[in-house]
Amino acid sequence: MGILSILLWTPAAGVLLLALTSGQNIRLIRYIANLFTTIAFLLVCWLLSIYNAHDAGLQFNEYYPLNPKLGSAYALGIDGLSMPMLVLATLLTSISLLVSANVSTGIKGYHICILLLEFGMLGVFLAQDWALFYIFWEVTLIPLFFLIGRWGGKRRHTASLNFVLYTMGGSVFMLISLLAISQYDLEHGGSLMSSMHQAAQDMPRVEQVLVLLGFVIGFGVKMPIFPLHGWLPLAHVEAPSPVSILLSGILLKMGAYGLIRAVVMLPEAAKLLQSMLFFLGLFGMLYGGLLAWRQSDLKAMVAYSSISHMGIVLLGLATLNETGITGAVLQMTAHGLIAGALFLLVGLLYERTHTRNIQDYSSLIQVMPRFALFMTLTLLAAMGLPGSVGFIAELHTLIGGFSTFPSAGMSMGVMVFFSVSILIGAAYAMRTVSLLFTGPVKAQMRHIEDLRAPEMLAVGILVTGIVLFGLQPTPLLDLSSATISQMNDVIRQRIL
Repeated sequence: MGILSILLWTPAAGVLLLALTSGQNIRLIRYIANLFTTIAFLLVCWLLSIYNAHDAGLQFNEYYPLNPKLGSAYALGIDGLSMPMLVLATLLTSISLLVSANVSTGIKGYHICILLLEFGMLGVFLAQDWALFYIFWEVTLIPLFFLIGRWGGKRRHTASLNFVLYTMGGSVFMLISLLAISQYDLEHGGSLMSSMHQAAQDMPRVEQVLVLLGFVIGFGVKMPIFPLHGWLPLAHVEAPSPVSILLSGILLKMGAYGLIRAVVMLPEAAKLLQSMLFFLGLFGMLYGGLLAWRQSDLKAMVAYSSISHMGIVLLGLATLNETGITGAVLQMTAHGLIAGALFLLVGLLYERTHTRNIQDYSSLIQVMPRFALFMTLTLLAAMGLPGSVGFIAELHTLIGGFSTFPSAGMSMGVMVFFSVSILIGAAYAMRTVSLLFTGPVKAQMRHIEDLRAPEMLAVGILVTGIVLFGLQPTPLLDLSSATISQMNDVIRQRIL
């Protein structure tokens, strides 16, 4: 068994061990779940240490045929696109369990669902076969349905049902697109993913466009792209805060990850749909920022801000050039760290006050100075302040957008809309800082406990990553540069 299989099946082994553990032994259940998520994170750290960032191809490949007639296989591999997502997935899963101490009902089922969710997420980023990718994509639905529906808020049942219906509806379009490509003669010498890349070249332009539209809908629901975002605000608000960390930090990136793979497979169709993708990205940035600005619920604000931040990913991808795609990949990592930290901090605040209404707070800096420090840094990063990883991602995306449209008028339009969306992001970030940390201390807020040591550790890791990669982005850029350059070469060869 290769290292990638060991990594993939580590959470599944934890699920099996938890299933055999008595539900009454709460301490042992928590210990086992945290142990297996920590092992998965350490395995990814080891992979990262031996990963060759200068090699654009797949590394640590594993290939075992499953269906020779179809060409499907148990094919695993990692490259510069999947490596940062693996680190993010295992890190945020470990942090989510670390701050899950407040879960007091159905503890065994909760931890089983978290490990099963990690298993599905790792499978999505490791799979190098579209059939295997689709299976793991669907696997993530099961634990999320129960995590939201069983341990969520008052409207948890509606939120979980909305999430599953939206995602399954999108998956139907994705499956149709995959079946459309599989109708062509596939070479069975490699994985189904590489075979489909080759078959896509022989498809008529119209069919390529229809297939890519299917992928845009399928992956766009998970990102989410406007107007496919209807499930997101309610799911984030009703989900437990540790689940919101995973939902925003990783699950949304699965959609972006899949869409990048699809665009590289169908670059000619992406070129024809470029203007539409560009518009959806810019509109999503503005739309998400405006809705975040008018929210009084802190969780809803962060949820809508995710639509804006993922609009940057779509915008970078729509540029179809190396700088823009680099910005999209960087933004995936940046948003994972920023959104994860925001949902973590909002969740910790809610545990202490039992309210998410921003109007109920004031001058928390006097009673929760450590919380105020981390929250302010994270909100500044969310608005793309220089010195944060979000600024690096947005800068690359903006430069890539300028390169896409040579005419001065189009470039000016990109600059105006992009700048307005950034200003809106700054507005809701500064509004939140003002309402949370200025003014007189309210009587009911005088005795709130500040962040404890385990909470400081969890938040500190995320905020350190936000600042460190903002000041020294070279390691993060180098990790994906070779793979992105190869993707850019493929796109250029097909559309020029």
